[in-house]
Amino acid sequence: MLTNKTTPAGRLNGEAVPAGISLPERHIHEECGVFGVYSVSTADVASLAYYALYALQHRGQESAGIVVNDDGVFTSYRDVGLVSEVFPPERLAALGTGSIAVGHVRYGTTGSDNKRNVQPILVNHYKGRMALAHNGNLTNSLDLRSQLESRGSIFHTTTDSEVIAYIIVQERLKAPSIEAAVSAAMDRIVGAYSLVISSPSKLIAARDPNGFRPLCMGRLRDGSVVFASESCALDAVGARFERDILPGEIVVVDKNGDKSDTSHCGKAPKKLCVFEFIYFARPDSVIDGSSVHTARQRAGAFLALEHPVQADIVVGVPDSGLDAALGYARQSGIPYGMGFIKNKYIGRTFIAPTQTMRENEVSIKLNPIRSVVEGKRVVLIDDSIVRGTTCRRTIELLRRAGAKEIHMRVSAPPFVAACYYGTDIDDPSKLIANHHTVEEIARIIGVDSLGYLSLNDVVKLADNTECGFCTACFGGGYPTPIPKDGGKDRFECKISERKREQHA
Repeated sequence: MLTNKTTPAGRLNGEAVPAGISLPERHIHEECGVFGVYSVSTADVASLAYYALYALQHRGQESAGIVVNDDGVFTSYRDVGLVSEVFPPERLAALGTGSIAVGHVRYGTTGSDNKRNVQPILVNHYKGRMALAHNGNLTNSLDLRSQLESRGSIFHTTTDSEVIAYIIVQERLKAPSIEAAVSAAMDRIVGAYSLVISSPSKLIAARDPNGFRPLCMGRLRDGSVVFASESCALDAVGARFERDILPGEIVVVDKNGDKSDTSHCGKAPKKLCVFEFIYFARPDSVIDGSSVHTARQRAGAFLALEHPVQADIVVGVPDSGLDAALGYARQSGIPYGMGFIKNKYIGRTFIAPTQTMRENEVSIKLNPIRSVVEGKRVVLIDDSIVRGTTCRRTIELLRRAGAKEIHMRVSAPPFVAACYYGTDIDDPSKLIANHHTVEEIARIIGVDSLGYLSLNDVVKLADNTECGFCTACFGGGYPTPIPKDGGKDRFECKISERKREQHA
């Protein structure tokens, strides 16, 4: 995560980049959010999906899609953009009514962000139709994709999700039911997957045996069943939280009610992504029994114990640093203050048109409150440091606002490894912690002191979650075999570029 890395002449986002120009930092992006509803009667399930996806917007801001199933007739719309942009009232109404709906918001960690990769994926096959929404990444996607392609399968996307869909279809040709096909597919796919699937008459939810990504179940007042990546989406549609889907569990809902298949449970160690509690999830969500808000406060308290400092005020970087800052303040006894105002009208995907504007992006999004920080020794809390560019700009803003000292505390350990389970941390050579000591990083980003949450304490954040956590990106080891080059982008780059990568 080297700061503003100066590069030779090349390309960025398809545009030529002259030699010597510093590239802006890539932020850590969310994975995806999924939602499904089975209504006990024909209803406006599209609107339920819309409100749920709105609540899950933080998990993916590139695209959105909804599929409505009305007695086996599927109506869908998918496009790039925010949920509100993709689904204005007239377009939402055009989806009609039905008994089942599946929805998805996406940030692409594999595959490009173009329209063809927008989910849910729709598949027509010999035994009917299927709509699939997926959160996570497979680690054996390349092997499975190669097998399918060698047998004549034609892929229309570059996502792991399409691989899963094809595997399920293959198994469905032999299996007596769609849920049996999903179970058989789970014997073949490896990695992170929380799935919501609609067949012509059933709604199915499934979670990988490691439980990398969250998935929960709720119920509306009329008995309708809903599934969502986070409990905040259940709240948004007025559903009562019922329980989390177990790692390895398959839940099937049809006209006869819901039933559970736990035959895959216990086949792998439970490894929920701990970064869900640090950054990804909304603070008002509860994941596997633990409050995200409470977990972030615990992170701040651990930081205060691990890295105490004499200071006048504790401030957090909006939004994911705020809860941790409150926890640090309470544990340390240092007053908590609101040090920044965030421009809520600029999304995480905001892209400035010029280099100068890109360099000033942080100041467009955040503005310090001078009266709070001027002349003060400030403890600054943020969720993570990737390359260092963004936090350096944030620290510069505090300096200009008159902060006397800045002591940065980070509610995650240093990033040192790639993530293969749905987070876009994919180039360890660009992670600042792989090239510099903590003291060196402090000098690079311009703080008086720097402290990270320890690997020992990060797994203690979720006080009520009785499972292990995946900490691979922090050097905690991978719970599954890791993939080789995915090769899924070979149709999205020039032949010459591909050859260069192969010989690098």
